Amino acid sequence: MGATKTDHFTENQNQIATIAKALGHPARVAIIEYLLKVNTCICGDIVNELPLAQPTVSQHLKELKNAGLIKGTIEGNAICYCIDEKTFDILKNYFSAIILGVTKQKCC
Repeated sequence: MGATKTDHFTENQNQIATIAKALGHPARVAIIEYLLKVNTCICGDIVNELPLAQPTVSQHLKELKNAGLIKGTIEGNAICYCIDEKTFDILKNYFSAIILGVTKQKCC
């Protein structure tokens, strides 16, 4: 069986691509911003904040969780979501390295 295209890239490159893909939808960006604003919440609160149906919000939450951007814990019959700080540290380090590289370049 042949190698998938992602096999040709580093684990870090694949991880950043997965995170970036998850952030590639405005509803997911809005969810992240809301979680940052309130610190924690339950799914129902997120649904009330967005102009989307509950199943759509749940799908976006699933994508964010699969990418490691958020984590959730079950509290009774609700799930409490919050930001996964480890993943945002990875993003911070990645973008810091890019900014540092750009500022050091002497290019056209």
